[in-house]
Amino acid sequence: MGYILAFDAGTTALKGALLENGRVCVQEYSVPATTIYDGAYKEQDPNLWYSGFCEISRRFFASGVRPESVEAIVLSGQMQDVIAVDSSLHPVGNAILYSDGRADKQAAEIKNILGENEIISTTGNAFNGSIPLSKLLWIKQHEPARYSRIHKILISSKDYIITRLTGSFVTDVTSASTSGMMNIRTKEWKKTYLEAIGLNQDLLPDLKYPDELAGTVTHEAAKESGCLIGTPVFAGVGDAGATTLASGISCLGEYNINLGTSGWVATLSGDTLACEGVFNLAAVQRDLYINVVPFLNAGNVHKWIVSLLSPEEHADYSHIDHLLAKSQAGSNGVLFLPYISGERFPVMDNTIKGGFYGITPETSKSDIARSALEGVAFSIRQGIENIGKQPTNVSLIGGGAKTPVWGQIFADVLGSPVSVYEKSAYLPAMALASCALVAQGKLSDYQQFIAELKQSTGYIQYLPEKANIALYNELYNEHRKLYPALKQIYRCSLTPD
Repeated sequence: MGYILAFDAGTTALKGALLENGRVCVQEYSVPATTIYDGAYKEQDPNLWYSGFCEISRRFFASGVRPESVEAIVLSGQMQDVIAVDSSLHPVGNAILYSDGRADKQAAEIKNILGENEIISTTGNAFNGSIPLSKLLWIKQHEPARYSRIHKILISSKDYIITRLTGSFVTDVTSASTSGMMNIRTKEWKKTYLEAIGLNQDLLPDLKYPDELAGTVTHEAAKESGCLIGTPVFAGVGDAGATTLASGISCLGEYNINLGTSGWVATLSGDTLACEGVFNLAAVQRDLYINVVPFLNAGNVHKWIVSLLSPEEHADYSHIDHLLAKSQAGSNGVLFLPYISGERFPVMDNTIKGGFYGITPETSKSDIARSALEGVAFSIRQGIENIGKQPTNVSLIGGGAKTPVWGQIFADVLGSPVSVYEKSAYLPAMALASCALVAQGKLSDYQQFIAELKQSTGYIQYLPEKANIALYNELYNEHRKLYPALKQIYRCSLTPD
């Protein structure tokens, strides 16, 4: 009996799943992760990712799974980080997270040196202070002693776990698509970029496709994790790549919405899309690209509204589900701008705040709860419209997909059927496992994985209700007026008398 260990290192938790033959989830564990906030700075301690991996892997082995029965380890994780590592495989300070936009000044310097059009045409993406290349220059300028200690930088949280497991410094092409340093078509580092702005080219890790071997478990890592020495560890893929593959979409017009802490809407195509706000990633499949619009606010809005309206100090999701079940489409005219963590689409604004509009004495808790979820759905509709292809089908994945009312809201707001796989929690792990199965020749290609996924996994489908479509079209137009109005109010509040 062969097992695959599949892990995801996210901003709120590290999750590990044990899959039998890559298809059936036998066990799953989770370890919380802590984000460090310092004003606009957002960081995490990479040591917690690796210690979480070791804790979960030892749980698997304590349950009776033999280390020698594990045939592969594959990981995914958040992308667009800067994780500085020294020659002893230890972090040089905290990882600067994808949502940290501290390096706007450095981004402007880089665009002035390299040319913004050159960067966009090569990397497939716009350039700003959240891009790892900008953050790396920020470290050199603001923390030169730290910069001098860096041996390699990594781009995804899972890359650090791989480094500790194997001693190899690698990242996958999907994660590297977020770095501002990779030619998205040739899948090669653009080392001349680093040279032009005075950064050390040797800091870059090796580039791998998700199904390529990153290395094998070392003697030291075996002692720490309980894994067998020599267990294959594959390069894996950034979280957007794993969830896009897991969603079962395969062509333009099919969309996946991911409702993690942050979120995104993605489709697949044969090329990058030159649209403002669209981020282009190399897909797991070598000949395809993921066209994705990322949002800072998605599941975090759901979590916030749960904590706000729960009757006790602890978050009670069942209580909010009860409130939502009593709510009506349109939330009785209450609109919510969901930018509680700033936002990067439909606007790039680290300072904007969230806000409710339309509250009256008749407004209920159900209205407040529902309007928060509707606000996220309206933002994601803006992302789909920006990609430019009317959805023919939408799949919903992530923690937010477990909330039935939200699924119906998306169907009505988008005017499209929305599918939620019944075992959606395990799908990213199964997608990760497929990378190892393709490498081992147990799957012919990723299309076979998608076909088997659709055949074997049941799903719930939400169909748009005609009356609600008309209502949401009207409210959507009103929602789009909120940001310009509230931005002006907020700017005025920052201006001294």
